[in-house]
Amino acid sequence: PDDFHHHARDGSVLGDVLQHTAKQFRRAIIMPNLKPPVRTLDDALAYKERILSHTQANFPNFLPLMTLYLTDTTTSEEIERSFASGHVFAVKYYPAGATTNSDFGVTNIERVYPVLETMARIGMPLLIHGEVTDSEVDVFDREKEFLETILKPLAKRLPSLKIVAEHVTTAEMAAYVSSGEAQNVAATITAHHLLYNRNDLFRGGVSPHMYCLPILKRERHRKALLSAVASGCPRFFLGTDSAPHAVSAKESSCGCAGIFTAHAAIELYAEAFASVDALDRLEGFACRFGAEFYGLPVHTDDHIDLVEESWTVPESYSFGEATVRPLRASQEIKWRIDSI
Repeated sequence: PDDFHHHARDGSVLGDVLQHTAKQFRRAIIMPNLKPPVRTLDDALAYKERILSHTQANFPNFLPLMTLYLTDTTTSEEIERSFASGHVFAVKYYPAGATTNSDFGVTNIERVYPVLETMARIGMPLLIHGEVTDSEVDVFDREKEFLETILKPLAKRLPSLKIVAEHVTTAEMAAYVSSGEAQNVAATITAHHLLYNRNDLFRGGVSPHMYCLPILKRERHRKALLSAVASGCPRFFLGTDSAPHAVSAKESSCGCAGIFTAHAAIELYAEAFASVDALDRLEGFACRFGAEFYGLPVHTDDHIDLVEESWTVPESYSFGEATVRPLRASQEIKWRIDSI
């Protein structure tokens, strides 16, 4: 399988995160929202080397697919140079202030149209965090508003630009991608948005470990996402958005957004697909559709065997000098990887 949306983090926690990622995935699109962000080819190459230093010994086949962080000052020259290198595969668009480490993001999409036109010309995908940041828009409506005011006009203006709407969460976004109205638009979907709704943020009290951005939505949206992946539409593919934070950073007066799922990503997706009798659709979603959209080779020489057998997730995992609490900590997951 491939993970087309992954937060590997950096520094002392990098190795702890990657041991989970590289165990399950052959490739991962690595998000660039570090401090400072990955804005140039040189930044990306240095980050890739740090990642490989933690994976080459035990997971020599793991390949990090690097991305650049789009800013108001990103140049077309840097985009072309990066894509031509063969090391940078996409550019990530964060609206400024939309999520973790997005302060350097784009303040107005019109400022980056020349760069987006260059990306369309050379075939480089744009990865979008699809939420508006207007304080007058309710947090549960920010994706729907982004769809109407930003994504649809952009897809029409640049129909040859490959666009991935990342971690989609709403029925409206799922319907738009499913419809094929814009053949250049695909989407990633997380396991946690397939398995949980916004009630889980408050079940038994406020749960900081269920807080993520985009935020969990109503049950009707979760069901719409399940229908989308069960349909087998090739414009939907796997992107975990696994986003670890130290327990102390989550359990605080201003807890960070992000859910850590890399420890059991495929097992969690299997549970979601099985819930709608669509396990036969999981392989395409996890192994083929993303690669085909990006224009990457599809792996045919390895596989994962899953068995329906419950196991209990540990309370925590190492995260540098701290710990990270995984999704389903001290609870059961119904599927287990039997062999890789």
